Amino acid sequence: MTTQMQLRQVKGAAPQFARAGEKQKNQALLEMAKSLVDHTEEILEANGLDMENARGKITPVMLDRLRLDAARVEAMAEGIRQVAALPDPVGRVLDRQVRPNGMVISKVACPMGVIGIIYESRPNVTSDAAALAIKSGNACVLRCGKEAHGSAKAIVKALQEGLTQAGLPKEGLCLVEDTSRESAKALMEAVGYVDLLIPRGGAGLIQSCRENAKVPCIQTGTGICHLYVDKDANLEMALQILKNGKVSRPSVCNALEVCLVHRDVAKAFLPGLYRVLVTECDTPVELRLCPEAFEIIPGKKADPEDFDREFLDYILAVRVVEDAQAAVSHIAAHSTGHSEAIITENDETARMFTARVDSAAVYVNCSTRFTDGGEFGLGCEMGISTQKLHARGPMGLQELCAYKYIIHGTGQTR
Repeated sequence: MTTQMQLRQVKGAAPQFARAGEKQKNQALLEMAKSLVDHTEEILEANGLDMENARGKITPVMLDRLRLDAARVEAMAEGIRQVAALPDPVGRVLDRQVRPNGMVISKVACPMGVIGIIYESRPNVTSDAAALAIKSGNACVLRCGKEAHGSAKAIVKALQEGLTQAGLPKEGLCLVEDTSRESAKALMEAVGYVDLLIPRGGAGLIQSCRENAKVPCIQTGTGICHLYVDKDANLEMALQILKNGKVSRPSVCNALEVCLVHRDVAKAFLPGLYRVLVTECDTPVELRLCPEAFEIIPGKKADPEDFDREFLDYILAVRVVEDAQAAVSHIAAHSTGHSEAIITENDETARMFTARVDSAAVYVNCSTRFTDGGEFGLGCEMGISTQKLHARGPMGLQELCAYKYIIHGTGQTR
């Protein structure tokens, strides 16, 4: 089936999802979660083929993003159950006012319509996106990268069975069959069929959508995330947060890519950084160091471009800075607006940092790895927006709704 035919089917099914009540949507989600677990064997078989085909073509950390096992499938199902347990965002009254003439004007949340998601080699995005779209009353069209297509196809088939069990049309959730660039372009240009497009992937995908999309598009994901270790930091805490931010899962967008260190503590902190990320790390991190850091610990001299790269790997750029203001200036020049953290015991410095750093999530004394829909209490997320309109940060149910004004009168005329 062509992409255009699939888009017509999704558009046709969208009104039934918009009309569905909370009870039916929750039933659909619970049936989807059950079906996902029931079809674990088929999903893992498809994923095994994807893994086999991808070996040698993508990096080991990207292979880990692609890999599924029974525990990960169960985690996907649990994510759907968590979304089912959340309040229904549709119909929520955002504002209400009574005008002097007696008219009552209510601002009410409503579904977008059809949400399109273009993503790469993360099969769990398939179930997360479907769950959030359906709970918010939207139909959903998915377009994944070729590396994960077999896995995504098996997941969507299982989710569609859940939908039909709840009386909703399976056409309202579809996976684009074509994995060529033409299908991505078709979604970007699907005026009248796609109401909101969300790309989840690397800088190349985001740039392509930004330059080519004719439908409303959210810029998401690219994360050059910074950790700044202040002169008043608890250095042992800083090491633990640094290790978590860099190596717990380096292939995700909320992983640290840059560590900035106040000059006054560089000689005390950097040897510890080397110890936890290189000496004691199961997979040693490659350090790309500014000249001052290079004089203190072993590593590779950083190129200027290293501070503008999302490595998504066991690589960290390190720079010594004069003070907290210099750290803020560096972040302003190099950040993608995703997540930044400061480690400090100085409340005034922390307030300055949080006020002046213009990113979607700004942390004080905790890891950037928390920038995640589940960790923020959203159940899961559709993506992490690094722009300011209409959503910013992890996108949950509320960000997948538009709104309309409903006005009640008693015969008023103007």
